Amino acid sequence: MFTAFSTALSGLDANTTAIDVVSNNLANLNTTGYKASVVSFQDLVTESIGAGLGATQVGFGTGTPFTVREFSQGATPATTGLLDGAIQGDGFFVIKDSQGAQDFTRAGNFQVDDSNYLTTQAGQRVQGWADNASGVVDTNQPIGDIPVPVGTLQAPIASKAFSVGMNLNAAAVAGQATGTFSTPINVFDSLGNTHTLTLTFAKEVPSAANNNSNTTWDYTVSIPDADLTTPQTAPLATGTLIFDANGNLTSPSSTTPDVTFTIPTLADGAVIGDQSATPASNDMTWHLYDPTGAPFMTQYQALSAPSTTTVDGSAAASLTNVALTDGGKIVANYSNGTNVIVGQLALASVPNPQSLIAVGNNAFQASAATALPSIGMPDSGGRGKVLGGCLEASTVDIAKEFTNLIVFQRAYQVNTRVVTTVDQISQDTVNLKQ
Repeated sequence: MFTAFSTALSGLDANTTAIDVVSNNLANLNTTGYKASVVSFQDLVTESIGAGLGATQVGFGTGTPFTVREFSQGATPATTGLLDGAIQGDGFFVIKDSQGAQDFTRAGNFQVDDSNYLTTQAGQRVQGWADNASGVVDTNQPIGDIPVPVGTLQAPIASKAFSVGMNLNAAAVAGQATGTFSTPINVFDSLGNTHTLTLTFAKEVPSAANNNSNTTWDYTVSIPDADLTTPQTAPLATGTLIFDANGNLTSPSSTTPDVTFTIPTLADGAVIGDQSATPASNDMTWHLYDPTGAPFMTQYQALSAPSTTTVDGSAAASLTNVALTDGGKIVANYSNGTNVIVGQLALASVPNPQSLIAVGNNAFQASAATALPSIGMPDSGGRGKVLGGCLEASTVDIAKEFTNLIVFQRAYQVNTRVVTTVDQISQDTVNLKQ
């Protein structure tokens, strides 16, 4: 009879633990990336009473319940944080604490610390790959801290090629206003200064020299004398464009798709053109055809006008923001519209995540029972996708937790009734001697 005391007390203790778990789940209802825990009860060994083996079995109550963290997918609502990220699927962000230990988290509300490194809200450094000295993010290298550019200035890039999509009027008359057309092209030197190249087209008068064709145009390329140390007496480039009866460019042909010319010495001391060549040169390339062999220029009966202009190179630009994008890429956006990938987040796949130990600050550490984590790129090797501009919500179901709270409360109450009942029986037994 008196084992009922310890049996009821074990029930009180177990349900107290269960209520603690529910309380912790509800407290983390709004915790980013939090995974709810569930309680699993277990009975204690039973005692056989009487001569018949196992005929009468009386248990000794319930043991300390197990808690199992359920790593189910949480909702991923959009946020306004530039460095927010959520994992869709399995996997964890890899982080490093102040002691250098490797931890894991599902919370992607990242920030930049005072040393310009990507960190969690609690200061753990996020692990991944950063761009190297060549400006390339090499994901074949070991993971490490990810530095984030702050307030940096992007160096200018000298232009070395351009193209112009345009039409020259087939109805234009040589020697008249319609027979001449000019369009400017802005290119950049190595200091980021802009220089204007002018393309001028003049329709040729039909003659024996051009087979009495009305489809031939002469072109020149020029640059203002003020941009040069020495004024030029001739254009930078000259040539002839010939179109067929359907308005398609036939000469130069697609086998010689480019016009190359040299930029003279600039007055600002900067250089322009292809500096990667050996030896370096100030050569500029004008593409007349796209990579598929289609010409950029046509001669139809429509006004002479450019439709598209493409120039490589850029002026110096200031950093406007750094953002985490889909796929876990850290992208620096500059004022000139260019985007540069400066980092890549790593994800870890843990085969048995329930074995991880929660260490606070939304972080987990591997336990002795944890299988070796596999670290690599997102969306590979069973690792989930990274969604930029999102955060994973807590998986706590408030309705389910309130239901559990009521159940555990009732279980606690009935075990207290057992204690009071057994106490009354004990008193009655003692009174039998009187």
